[in-house]
Amino acid sequence: MFVFHVGIPNFIKSPDDQTGIYGGVASFICQATGDPKPLITWKKEGKKVNSQRFEVKEFDDKSGSVLRIQPLKTNRDEAIYECTASNSVGAIAAPAKLIVLEDDQIPAGFPNIDMGPQLKVVVRTNTATMLCAASGNPDPEIFWFKDMLPVDISSSNGRIKQLRSGILFPPSSIVYLILLVGKKDLFLFLFF
Repeated sequence: MFVFHVGIPNFIKSPDDQTGIYGGVASFICQATGDPKPLITWKKEGKKVNSQRFEVKEFDDKSGSVLRIQPLKTNRDEAIYECTASNSVGAIAAPAKLIVLEDDQIPAGFPNIDMGPQLKVVVRTNTATMLCAASGNPDPEIFWFKDMLPVDISSSNGRIKQLRSGILFPPSSIVYLILLVGKKDLFLFLFF
């Protein structure tokens, strides 16, 4: 007797509204479960995203993707973006709004990266430490990306650790990312 389980898609992570700066970067994350595994697609104002400035990077396990927009342009990129997760059982969608600010529109306290990670050359099996310091009011949350995908510290088997430091210049957030370098660790870390 065969047991066949089916399930409509369900979001693990839906995209969040974002405010970016002209010339900067926006990354929307969408992840879903379902049986069969859902396909993730992205739309801008109801039309499939299609441009050299839009890049979609699929998670290794195919459970989701990141929509990255760069460089941000005010009139062209301000829009409602939508992540759709669909399989043979059904489909769900989640919208996210992108606002792009010109330099003269940036409010006091808007997040700012005070010190970003530096390029590191590390011998395999040694440890690399990456530093990111950001300020804003309220204190900004720092997210780490590897090859455009969010770093999942919980699934790194202890190879990657994220540590919070004390306050450098109030208000400020400092986050260290520590990585035990292995054979498959040729990558670029990005931070937002």
